[in-house]
Amino acid sequence: MNNITIAIDGYSSTGKSTLAKQLAKHLGYAYVDTGAMYRAITFFAMQNGYITKDFFDKETLINSLPSIKLYFEFNADLGFAEMYLNTINIEKEIRTIEVSNFVSKVAEVSEIRSKLVEQQQEMGKNKGIVMDGRDIGTVVFPDAELKIFMTASPETRAQRRFDELQAKGDSVTYEEILTNVQERDYIDTHRDDSPLVIADDAIEIDNSYLTKEEQFNAVLELAEEAISAKQK
Repeated sequence: MNNITIAIDGYSSTGKSTLAKQLAKHLGYAYVDTGAMYRAITFFAMQNGYITKDFFDKETLINSLPSIKLYFEFNADLGFAEMYLNTINIEKEIRTIEVSNFVSKVAEVSEIRSKLVEQQQEMGKNKGIVMDGRDIGTVVFPDAELKIFMTASPETRAQRRFDELQAKGDSVTYEEILTNVQERDYIDTHRDDSPLVIADDAIEIDNSYLTKEEQFNAVLELAEEAISAKQK
């Protein structure tokens, strides 16, 4: 009865998913990584040749949406839910720089956003959920009891992403990651449909100089306050 909806929005590579997972686990809430859903459709488009560096067949991708089945399945060993596309686990495949290079272009398409927002709203209809993305507090759950907007400098975010991909063994350069971060920022904030903006009632957190623990403790305190307020 006292469960709330927690919306975490912000720029790419600000650690939204890491924070959301921590928060959901601590509170016993469901967690949904909406970015993974857009990445999954991007991966589908890449697999089928609908998008390349110089080409994007939006209409064919839109017409393919009814054949795309997305769902999350919890992995007990990892402690979080993984992304599945038409029964195939693609969690690893969607985290590459190649997918990152195209995902903002795919996320611009209104028909894709409409399909995924509908699914996301269905997932969160009973509350008790932490959802992160770009438009959770503004479009998906405008009435969320707690809205967080995360930001950090492009250079800080690029370094974090570079370190993460290098640890996975991916062959990338810092300059390549920084360019990707800056391009995604521009597309995300300038698209016509549901651009990345701070909701009027969101609490902005710049985590450029925060540790993961400091960030988690700050947001957990906000969540506990929001839950307590609902109980009154």
